[in-house]
Amino acid sequence: MPTEILMPALSPTMEEGTLAKWLVKEGDEVKSGDILAEIETDKATMEFEAVDDGTIGKILIDEGTEGVRVNTPIAVLLEEGESAGDIKSAPATEPGGRARVPHRKDRRGPGSGPGRVRAGPSQTRHPRPPPRR
Repeated sequence: MPTEILMPALSPTMEEGTLAKWLVKEGDEVKSGDILAEIETDKATMEFEAVDDGTIGKILIDEGTEGVRVNTPIAVLLEEGESAGDIKSAPATEPGGRARVPHRKDRRGPGSGPGRVRAGPSQTRHPRPPPRR
């Protein structure tokens, strides 16, 4: 079954971002760890990577799109043996180009299931050192 790739939350307070640049195109084979796109937040531009292996079946949000809400489907990943014909044709944007917001019951945290994306290794949070006394 095709897997939706969702807009990641790249910080605890991130609610939306700009899909600045796709680094893959439809039909590209990707492996877990491959960088898929660059996402701009209000503070930085970060890369995000694939969690699963597969083929990019459809890009749902064009690069340069602003105001893409966290957990909005931005692309579809196909597993071996699947084709673009297996993808349901639900638009990812509302009329006027605003990114579609999933229903509250469908919202899950980043990295909460198969096909989700996560910040690349360079974005791993490191614990703060203990305060000096």
